[in-house]
Amino acid sequence: MEKFLTEKEKMLAGELYNAFYDKELADDRTKAKTLCHRYNMLSPEKMDERKQILKELFGKTKENFTIEQNFWCDYGYNIEIGENFYANHDCVMLDPAKITFGDNVFIAPQCGFYTAGHPLDTEERNSGLEYAYPIKVGNNVWFGGHVSVMPGVTIGDNVVIGAGSVITKDIPSNVVAFGNPCKPVRQITDADNLTT
Repeated sequence: MEKFLTEKEKMLAGELYNAFYDKELADDRTKAKTLCHRYNMLSPEKMDERKQILKELFGKTKENFTIEQNFWCDYGYNIEIGENFYANHDCVMLDPAKITFGDNVFIAPQCGFYTAGHPLDTEERNSGLEYAYPIKVGNNVWFGGHVSVMPGVTIGDNVVIGAGSVITKDIPSNVVAFGNPCKPVRQITDADNLTT
């Protein structure tokens, strides 16, 4: 007997799924956005309460992390952050697929991480179908302001992404990359150490 997948199971499997009209996914989004709203309304001095909300919201966290308000996501449970994670104001993570960050990731203001996409065919798109592909970010990555990361992208370790970049393809480790579309520009070398 053939087992039919729920829309949530399709979403998590990277298949086309219907996010518009599925109650389970709508309820999940309402829960996440309610937690985001609570988080964004808290006084900045309430660090412990803010951290607790993010631990409830995210799939996995380490101990040391800071996300400045405002922050928004779709589901939360698909977001995993490493140690010493920092995201500045107005970060958006559309997370129907996994978004995984390594340790020591710094994100400047108004960056977006978008795992969701929509079909090019208008009938499919108008029917509410969409897809989601995971985003993976390595260790020691710094994103300049206004960076957009598209579905299915992997970024290596020790990377600097220039402000305003739109990342549509994988970025290897140990490079400075920028542009629209974002491309590696040069290797990071010992000469980049400002304290030597």
